[in-house]
Amino acid sequence: TSADIEYISVLLPLPLGRAYTYAVSVDLLAEYPLEIGDFVLVPLGTREVTGVIWDGQVDNLPLTKLKFVLAKLETPRMSETTRRFAEWVANYNMASLGSVLKMFISVPDALKPPKPITVYSLIMERPEIKMTEARVKVMKVLGVSGPLSADVLSKKAGVGASVIKGLVKLEALKVTNLPPPPTFKEPAWRALGPTLSLEQASVANKIREFVKKGQFSALVLEGVPGSGKTEVYLEAVCQALAQGKQALVLLPEIALGAQWLARFKERFGCAPAEWHSDLTQAKRRITWRAVATGEARVIVGARSALFLPYKSLGVIVIDEEHDQSFKQEDGVIYNARDMAVVRAKHGKIPIILSVWLPLIVLILISLIGLVRLNEK
Repeated sequence: TSADIEYISVLLPLPLGRAYTYAVSVDLLAEYPLEIGDFVLVPLGTREVTGVIWDGQVDNLPLTKLKFVLAKLETPRMSETTRRFAEWVANYNMASLGSVLKMFISVPDALKPPKPITVYSLIMERPEIKMTEARVKVMKVLGVSGPLSADVLSKKAGVGASVIKGLVKLEALKVTNLPPPPTFKEPAWRALGPTLSLEQASVANKIREFVKKGQFSALVLEGVPGSGKTEVYLEAVCQALAQGKQALVLLPEIALGAQWLARFKERFGCAPAEWHSDLTQAKRRITWRAVATGEARVIVGARSALFLPYKSLGVIVIDEEHDQSFKQEDGVIYNARDMAVVRAKHGKIPIILSVWLPLIVLILISLIGLVRLNEK
């Protein structure tokens, strides 16, 4: 009956300008309470597609014309900041909202929770069973090392998988499903960074203050190559990490090389999460979900990294903000530099635009200054 049904609005990652209305049974709601921003599986024609519950009015349609939500996905909810940003991007760039949503759900497989790791351990009160040489080996290994996966246990004990399965069947071993271990380490933001010059330290301290306040600010960090701009803005990243926030550094695709990553690793003791076109699909799936859960603390990537589902973004840095590769010229057309400024404003966080002036420009500026001085 209609009394047992609720109506929700679901935005689909398709070239559609608006959300669709779906029905939800009270039985599903009782088991999985749904909120705006949740990811759900819904029918669309003969297909099943993933969408996001969107805020807004639902259509007043008869129940016979509505389809039901199939399931709620175990994925972190899309925040209101992200949803408002998506709407702004669609309106400003004259793109459909569904097409913009597709940029945020660029890895559909990441919406599925990662497969747990099955481990085997000893049971304290084991039943009386016939002990063979192979079974004894398994028991000894687990007694020393603790819970192990089937592959590792087989190799260490030198037995086949059938031996382990047999012990499980006899209730001599306990089977436990564990979440997979973290993929990304937490950067060592407490570690001392490189010694900065007086000018660098002054700028770095000012930038840190902007991050600490948690307010929108657009800051321009200007200097010639080799002037230490990277070391300065990494201090802002450090401040965001100290506050339990995430940091995004956008780089031109060509700049995402070993040199920059080595500098980051030297500063923080580990590699950042990367996001660019050379990543494998498996790596993209892992990274997308790690960003959504907050496990990935620092994300370094090309322009599309702006559309990852950040859990708690604290600062955005755009290195070489003048670079033309920040412009997307197919699909949804946008300038990542401009959109990053808007993202920072929606999230009420600072954004740092790092730009370098070629030496010839500095010489020209100096010459113009000299000419003006002589004219006086």
